[in-house]
Amino acid sequence: MGFDRDGSWHSIAWLGWAVAASATVQLAPSPVYVALIIAVAALVVEVHALDSPFARAFPTLITVAVVFAFLRVALTAATTHGSAGPVLFTTPDFTLPTILGGFTVGGPIGAPIVLRAAAEAFVIVGVMAVFGAFNATVSHYELVQATPRAFYEIGLVVIVALAFVPFTIGTIHSVREADRARTGGRVVRRGRLLRMLVPILESGMERAVGLAESMDARGFARGGPSPRDRLAGWCGLGSLLALGGGFVALVGGAETVAALLGVVGVGALVGAVTLASRGTRRVRYRPRRMTGADWGLIVVAALAPITIALLDLAGDSSLRWVAATPLAWPTFRVLPAFAIALLLAPLSSLWRRKSTPEVPLRRQNVKEAVAA
Repeated sequence: MGFDRDGSWHSIAWLGWAVAASATVQLAPSPVYVALIIAVAALVVEVHALDSPFARAFPTLITVAVVFAFLRVALTAATTHGSAGPVLFTTPDFTLPTILGGFTVGGPIGAPIVLRAAAEAFVIVGVMAVFGAFNATVSHYELVQATPRAFYEIGLVVIVALAFVPFTIGTIHSVREADRARTGGRVVRRGRLLRMLVPILESGMERAVGLAESMDARGFARGGPSPRDRLAGWCGLGSLLALGGGFVALVGGAETVAALLGVVGVGALVGAVTLASRGTRRVRYRPRRMTGADWGLIVVAALAPITIALLDLAGDSSLRWVAATPLAWPTFRVLPAFAIALLLAPLSSLWRRKSTPEVPLRRQNVKEAVAA
């Protein structure tokens, strides 16, 4: 099986699912299909969310995305003018100085502009929903273990950065409960901001210092570069130069040179990763292996953006919704919805979990496990 008895998928499988879902949001930015993807992400979190602060941070991430979307709609509506269509209302306008752009803020607010900005901002909400679902379901420790050894330190830093939001949310919850305990359950608003801000900052500082001491005690990034690491660095530099030159050649119309430089750049990048991985002496202790079910999840999830891309090439106009005059509702079609339904592949573990008989844990089983 590609997952444990509790129905958890491998972290690489979750990563493939998240990449496929994000690509689907970008390829089908119509509000109807984005809403379907958000519903899929919420359902996946409901079924596969781990008991961790990352899972509890999912509603907060969605809320932040919605707030950012409203802010984007307001800024776009206030600074975009000259489009045809009905006017919702008119606000006072003023022109910024030339040094700040010289454009006009305010004036007539058109309905097509607001709707188009709302549709584009809704795509951001969809991407954040996929990102939140990935963080709620994946084992970050296993994800770091699965990365090539060349990216171990970078992956560890990224995981520490991702833990900032859920840790802050947990700290706010703890400080709020402690404040209510001190006041006997009464909400005392006077000085409440200061009473909460100081413990939150203090906890964050203590956690940062403790993490730094722990990483320093384990010798994180203390090893000097070996000759193999230097060679990997030169290969990485050559890869960047080759890929950059290939992009410039592609813009200039030299397709043959661009293809040659692209092949050289990709080869140098693979060589750099291989050399850096072999030069790292980090030992993996019984890493979890990818199995057929995990690869099957990645393949099924990848079929969603591939199908959407094929429908886009075939001229499916329902994938994108542009608010025009006269205004019309977004179009819904079955084939794109069926492609998005492929992102429900992680829920197949529920059927496998029910069909797998529970084996009672007896003393003989424990002895066999210890002997193995």
